[in-house]
Amino acid sequence: MQNAIEQAARTLASAPDILVLSGAGLSAESGIPTFREAQTGLWAQYSPEDLATPEAFARHPDRVWAWYSWRRRLIARGGPNAGHRAIAELGQRRRVFVATQNVDGLHAAAGSSDIAELHGNIRRDRCSHCGASETRDVAEPVDDDPVYCRSCGAMARPDVIWFGEMLPGDALEAAQDALERAAAVIVVGTSNRVYPAAALVDAAVDSHRPVIEINPNVTPVSDAVDIRIASAASTALPALLTALDAISANG
Repeated sequence: MQNAIEQAARTLASAPDILVLSGAGLSAESGIPTFREAQTGLWAQYSPEDLATPEAFARHPDRVWAWYSWRRRLIARGGPNAGHRAIAELGQRRRVFVATQNVDGLHAAAGSSDIAELHGNIRRDRCSHCGASETRDVAEPVDDDPVYCRSCGAMARPDVIWFGEMLPGDALEAAQDALERAAAVIVVGTSNRVYPAAALVDAAVDSHRPVIEINPNVTPVSDAVDIRIASAASTALPALLTALDAISANG
């Protein structure tokens, strides 16, 4: 792994703009299960269509809100890990834009600022009637009851992308713009199988930009990237940051 870390650090040393594409594997290291892995215990009896579609919310809003409140508790308990923090620190050394498939808000909690949340944010509520939104603190919900809009009183919903819904156009456009600017791309913790977000990875691989993949598991693009670091993000990213700082210190 060390040779790949050093090679990646040399690549980033000459890259003023970096795009980070992150997925569920990064947050899994905070003890936050992926969507399907979270369907355990009480929730094992439900399919994704019972918990994460507009139709499910219309039929059983109490059930959907209980599910998302439970997931919010897991996120509040997990918090950012060393991988999230290393990405935020990298942003203090280079211009870093993060495009993430994760809805947990942990990149922002770690200190990253330029972020496109491709699948929304579970800490944000959006009114199903007037569209007003409110972002809640990173804290455990006190109950599982539905949330109501402060503006119009209608029931709000978690501001995440459900099955059958389009990705937010502004977030996708911001990520595509960041790819155009980027001198290097880091792909971390994503299976590279969920489209259209995975199309950003495909576009990066097909471009002239060097692509660094950080993932202990082999993905569909593993053979096509320029540098592959087969390690957990919470180990690889801090090591990459240390190697980058050593290059900078030595001129």
